[in-house]
Amino acid sequence: MNFPRVPYLSRQWDRIPERRRLPVAVYAASQVMFLLWWAAFYPGALSYDSITYVWHVTTGNWESNHSVVYDALVWLSLNTTGDLAVLTLAQTIAMSAVLAYTAGTLREWGVRQRWAAVAAVALTVAPPTAVFVIFVWKDVPFVIGGILAFAAVGRLAARRARGRQAERDRVFYRDMGLLFLGFLALSVFRNNGILVAVVAAPILLLSLPRMRRWLLAATAVPVSLFLFLTTVFYPAVGVTTPPKDAVYAFFYADIAVAYKEHPGYFTKEDKSLMADIAPLSHWRGRAGNCYNADWAMESPPMNRSMAAERNDELMALWRRVLNRTPDVVIGARVCRAHIAWAVFPGPEDLRAHTLLSDPHTSKTLFSYLKWNDDIKNSEYRPILKIRPLNDSLHSLADFSWRASKVPQLQWLLFRGAIWCYATYAIVLLFRRRTRLAGVPALLAVTLGLQLTVLAANPAPLWRYMIGPIFIGVLVLPLIKAKPRFGGPSHRTPATTEKKTDREPEPEPEPVY
Repeated sequence: MNFPRVPYLSRQWDRIPERRRLPVAVYAASQVMFLLWWAAFYPGALSYDSITYVWHVTTGNWESNHSVVYDALVWLSLNTTGDLAVLTLAQTIAMSAVLAYTAGTLREWGVRQRWAAVAAVALTVAPPTAVFVIFVWKDVPFVIGGILAFAAVGRLAARRARGRQAERDRVFYRDMGLLFLGFLALSVFRNNGILVAVVAAPILLLSLPRMRRWLLAATAVPVSLFLFLTTVFYPAVGVTTPPKDAVYAFFYADIAVAYKEHPGYFTKEDKSLMADIAPLSHWRGRAGNCYNADWAMESPPMNRSMAAERNDELMALWRRVLNRTPDVVIGARVCRAHIAWAVFPGPEDLRAHTLLSDPHTSKTLFSYLKWNDDIKNSEYRPILKIRPLNDSLHSLADFSWRASKVPQLQWLLFRGAIWCYATYAIVLLFRRRTRLAGVPALLAVTLGLQLTVLAANPAPLWRYMIGPIFIGVLVLPLIKAKPRFGGPSHRTPATTEKKTDREPEPEPEPVY
């Protein structure tokens, strides 16, 4: 890659080692683009969840229903600078660095440098992915962790393709450490994020057999740490656990779907219990919408405190429903998670369309919520709004964001399912074309992200599947990649490694 021949830039560019120029160029270009979006939506895009985090950390109502680690970052930003801008700026820096690292991973697999750079930088230009990075959301570091894990897996898999997976050098330890960091971010920034590691681990262990002990540590330790934090550490320091009506909302929604479809299967005792929680008209009405659990949990008419109090009885009812009509319960879960597998959105009148968050907060800051008075009287109330550093830049960025939401293109720009399928197809075709060992490992993170949403999902929110969009765009250059190392995968690992060790590498291992 070459800069235009501006004398000063050319001299600085020539000082950078050849193997580092791709990541440096990608980082610089990505950071510049993100800074423009950041300035346009300063101090950051804000959602309902963003205000919730601020309420948590400014009123002492720390709760583990959201990421406590991200709440801590919000607290740190507010207490050091009095604003949220430093947090969102840090997110742009982290994402730029991860994109630079991923571009280097693509080069490892024979992608031309220009196309690796284009794929990475395109994500900083497209409004859906660029605006996402500057949201005050726990999902942002979660996605950064997912991309980092994907890129680190790619580096480690490339070692196997070269026949070097048994070697233990500085680069190996760096990449394995970054893999651990990626899975750690996946685990601590979303409460169900540990499922990504659980799904990815078997694929990685099968694809990279001579790294199994290290891979097991990189996946199991983050999962164990998350479990320790949630069950031991957070309660010990006074973090409140989420109420049962929030934890088990999916199960209540399953009951509603089953009651709407088969009311005759419910006994008099079942209906009496349900009527104590909400009118039966609610259970067989809006609550029976399989696409969106939020309707089932509306309060009123649902008495959520009563649901939490009688949760054990409701869960016993759910088990009876599962035994009677397992197809209905499974169907409800698949329906509710259609953002994870359906290319096109469902009916809008059932709130099955793609739910997008606006970067601007409501002027009333969600006045219907319990904590609104606390926020309205908070010293931080004035900063909880977009304050662009340049009005013209904001107008252009806001127009671009709104234009990208055109319904006809949401299947491509905002729904991750199509990018999951594209990733699977590209990686499997790449494996068939090159016959390189280790390639299936590139599927692990995307599959983990998709199946995690399928396992538990409240509504078709676009942010839950934004990670596969990032990874899907990044794997596009593999279509034309031409690896210059390795051999057919049918050779045994020992033979491959022995032969490859005697052959000179076509290019040095990148340091970045």
